Amino acid sequence: MGKAYNVMAATCPSRTVLHRIGARWTVFVVNALADGPRRFTDLKAHIQGITPKVLTETLRSLEVDGLISRHEYAENPPHVEYALTPLGHSLLVPLRAVRLWAEQHVPDIEAARARHEDQTYADTVWMGESCWARGST
Repeated sequence: MGKAYNVMAATCPSRTVLHRIGARWTVFVVNALADGPRRFTDLKAHIQGITPKVLTETLRSLEVDGLISRHEYAENPPHVEYALTPLGHSLLVPLRAVRLWAEQHVPDIEAARARHEDQTYADTVWMGESCWARGST
């Protein structure tokens, strides 16, 4: 059995792994590559809202971490494709579970946010009136 890691320990290297997995765009890039290699422009079009700079940074980080590979084709014009490595493919299972959970619980999260917003508004109004009433006496 391999070395035991404890993500709760401040100096544990598994924290950097979780940081990569939890990075804002990692989930989207890994999922976008699930069906096979893609070019940069295809990834950018597929992942709505990501900027070219952020996509470049995310791809570089994922390549450094061994989750994706970058293949340059010596054509005219030259092009590059990105693909998941076996390690990257192994990340699909937990990411799909998180994605499924997120998609299934959107109504629950939205309802909780609405309740919180309503309560925050009610507390603000009550405190505002209460403070005004005290200040006016």
